[in-house]
Amino acid sequence: MKAILVGIGEAGFSWYKRLRNQDMIAAVVETNAAFRSKLGNDAVPFYNSLEEAFANVEADFLVNVTPPMVHSKINNSAFDRNLPVLCEKPISFDWEQSVEIVSRAVRKNIPFMIAENYRRAAPVRQLKQLLEQGLIGRISTIDILFARYHQVKRNYTVRLLEDIGVHHLDMVRYLTGKEGRSIFAQLYNPIGGWEEEGSVQNAQLFLEMDGGIRVNYSGSITSRGTQTPWVGNWRIEGTEGAIEFIDQKIGLTRGGKAERWEDFSDVATTDSLTEFLAALAERRVAETCAADYLNNETIIYFAKTSSALRQSVDIILPNLSASKGV
Repeated sequence: MKAILVGIGEAGFSWYKRLRNQDMIAAVVETNAAFRSKLGNDAVPFYNSLEEAFANVEADFLVNVTPPMVHSKINNSAFDRNLPVLCEKPISFDWEQSVEIVSRAVRKNIPFMIAENYRRAAPVRQLKQLLEQGLIGRISTIDILFARYHQVKRNYTVRLLEDIGVHHLDMVRYLTGKEGRSIFAQLYNPIGGWEEEGSVQNAQLFLEMDGGIRVNYSGSITSRGTQTPWVGNWRIEGTEGAIEFIDQKIGLTRGGKAERWEDFSDVATTDSLTEFLAALAERRVAETCAADYLNNETIIYFAKTSSALRQSVDIILPNLSASKGV
């Protein structure tokens, strides 16, 4: 299996090393010619345009690590050639554009996966196993705290939910197996935040999932206090007990007894590339396929709607079969 890697910035170079180490690089595409030096003496075809790469090399799939605002352009070019795509998040910053590009992949039956990694961490896999075993009964409520100071320069405006919170919302859906039903959100920049046009630095979400599960989410990238892990700190209450996921450690309280998990070395997990390749080989839908991942972006879309209207709104999942396509 050979891949065309599009984008070799900081994240793209990590993908390059991963693919190179598995002898999977067909070509690299990067508009910044100076980045050719990152390849060192590697004899890898390097092109400044995707069309040039398509004209000169054969590939089995494409890995898209470009800036989010050009994701859809790159993915559409791959879909023009029925080429499977593994893409960094987001699908697009424009929700309607995300719906259209995912609809096109579904309609043409082209494998399209988003490289979501938080749910693949061993502690999160362990947490999922404990919940599936029913150790706390039915999930009732989930409280999530994410607090870090994260002022960074990117080639796009940083917004908490799109940049980081989407990982947490994916975890909510993964851990509960449920979809969002309604949401009340406040998205804002707090006193003491930084000046950046269009940025959204804090979020308070009250999310109702199918089955009546309530989720309270408090997120900030302006926190100067104790920093949570990137995955956040979680408290999951059930009808028969509770699980806390604090500082990457799991604590279970049930029937007056407590258990803890701190070593996850025996928990089976895989990375995004391994899952993508396995799905292609087995001709199955990949975990975090774009059609599924779109539901994370849908929650964010309606969170922004709720915040603008200052009221709770229903979450309406997109009908991909009804989309007009691209």
